[in-house]
Order: sequence, then C-alpha cells, then structure tokens
Amino acid sequence: MTPLFVNACMRGEQSRTLELCREYLEGKENVVEVNLAEMGLKPFDAGMVAYRTQLQKAGVFDDPIFDLSQQFAKADEIVIGAPYWDLSFPAALKVYMEHVSVCDIAFHYTEDARCEGICRARRITYITTCGGFVEGANFGYEYVCGIAKMFGIPETRFVAAEGLDIVGVDVEAQLDKARAQLARLD
Repeated sequence: MTPLFVNACMRGEQSRTLELCREYLEGKENVVEVNLAEMGLKPFDAGMVAYRTQLQKAGVFDDPIFDLSQQFAKADEIVIGAPYWDLSFPAALKVYMEHVSVCDIAFHYTEDARCEGICRARRITYITTCGGFVEGANFGYEYVCGIAKMFGIPETRFVAAEGLDIVGVDVEAQLDKARAQLARLD
C-alpha cells in the first residue's frame, strides 16, 4: 500500500495540523510526501492550460506537467493535512488540485459523457485544525469530498481539532480528541 501525504501545512513544523498528520502516518510504510509549502506551484494560466491540453490530445503523458496527477492517481491512500483557513484550506492545496485534476489520468469521460474517476485510492483522510469551532462550515472538506467523487475515490474521512485559538480552551484536550478519532480510523 502506498499512502500519499499531501502536506498543505504552510506553517511547517509549527503546524498543529502537521503534528496530527505525522502521528497518524507513524508506522505506515512507504509514505510519499508532497510538501506544498516547498513546491511553489503556480496556478494554471492560459499558456499552461494550452500546453497541457495539447499534450493530452496527442496522448503524450510522460511530460513532467503530469507527474503530480500520475502520483496522485497511483496512490492507494491519500492523506491531506490542511489547516482551516478562511472557511476552507490554504490556496496552495487548490493549486495542487489543479495540477492533479487531469482527464485520462485522474478521471475520464465515458462514451455517454459521464465523468468517471480512475484513481486507485480507496479513501482520502482529511486532517485539519481550527482556531475556532467550525460548526459544519468546512467548505475545504466539502471540496475534497467532491474531488474524491470526481476521481472515483469511494471513501472520505474527516478529523478536526477545533477551538485551538480560543482563550480558555484546553488545547491539548482538543488535540487528544482528534488523536482518539485518528486512532479509531485504522
């Protein structure tokens, strides 16, 4: 089993989300990490879209522009670590998903024009931390659920430690609740 860890923890080692992710991944073998803070991916512009489309139409998928998509599509499990920012997640994760979302690698269209996912992963585990209490408004996780469906990944799981920046909240107790949830996942 090859787990892919999509690290969108932009604060690096200072990140509580990263701390939870590392604990969850401890003991898993062959973890491949994609560190979005270090990658500096650019959002697709007109030139990049035209170039990628030209290669897709020619059936040429060995160009580096497809590397992230191929890596994602071949992973057996996806773990996404992303702090809760502005009702969702850091923009770097959306940019990464632009690079991953490639027709004929992550999904394709059937003869009757239905989108069908072709990724190998059986699940995405989304781990986050929040300064406040989200109360069901985590649009980042909702986006990930939509992407999972589009890519043919049948299961999504969500774990959050919330209220971490509220004065008077027991931060360690909140992190421990999330740890307990993570421990029950596998």
